[in-house]
Amino acid sequence: MTSSSCGSHACGCGGTAAAAVDQTIARINGVALHASGEQLPAELLRQRACTELLRQQAQQEGLLAADDAPGLDGATSEAATRAIEALLEQALQVPEPSDEACRRYHAAHPAFGGQGERAHLRHVLFAVTPGVDVGQLRQRAEALLLELRCADDGGPAFADAARQWSNCPSGAEGGDLGWLTPEDCAPEFAREVFGSQEVGVLARLVHSRFGLHVVQVCGRKAAQPTAYDDVRASIALLLRQQAWVNALRQYLQLLAGRAQVEGVELDAADSPLVQ
Repeated sequence: MTSSSCGSHACGCGGTAAAAVDQTIARINGVALHASGEQLPAELLRQRACTELLRQQAQQEGLLAADDAPGLDGATSEAATRAIEALLEQALQVPEPSDEACRRYHAAHPAFGGQGERAHLRHVLFAVTPGVDVGQLRQRAEALLLELRCADDGGPAFADAARQWSNCPSGAEGGDLGWLTPEDCAPEFAREVFGSQEVGVLARLVHSRFGLHVVQVCGRKAAQPTAYDDVRASIALLLRQQAWVNALRQYLQLLAGRAQVEGVELDAADSPLVQ
């Protein structure tokens, strides 16, 4: 597997910082990663450092002309991009995952590639907008929550409340959002609604970037397991991608250990991502 754009490597390689010639400039083997006095975010600096490690290694391997040089803006030449692609093809020998490994992954993730957890939801949204008194908004939402939890009419009260109070377009439909998966929702909303067996009007307000929600879970459907033969190819691809990332991390660590690294903490990144 090759990188799709060698100019965006964020690595987890570990290197020992050497005494810097100029403390304001980060360098790899004396090659500056940015202009003097320029302050870069740590992650962007690590990306440039890892790309430069690979570019210099491509030169050592004879894959790139010795006079190729990076720009101080982090850009690499087209020749360097192709050379890094070739270097990674040559250096990262990633075997195909075994059938046993694929089966183990499927056993641990039986719903992989299938339809995930779903819930039929209704809500009343109290939107937090500029200038709104959040304290009063919360009191109104909490009062409605208590009222709807006490209602025992099978749902009409909730629909009426949504039509009257909800700041979401779904209010016109009684707050009905239909069947949703966690991926259909804002992450903070999904964390509070999915992953449990609760049904009915939830006992708490649900907070999201949009405001405060009174939520009713009308029904739930568990994630559906998939047959191994249907997803074997996808699992194999996923495992190979994971192995490639691990191999790239190890390779970058090896290169960094051999290099003079100044002004950048390469071992601080979580993983080497190629975007």
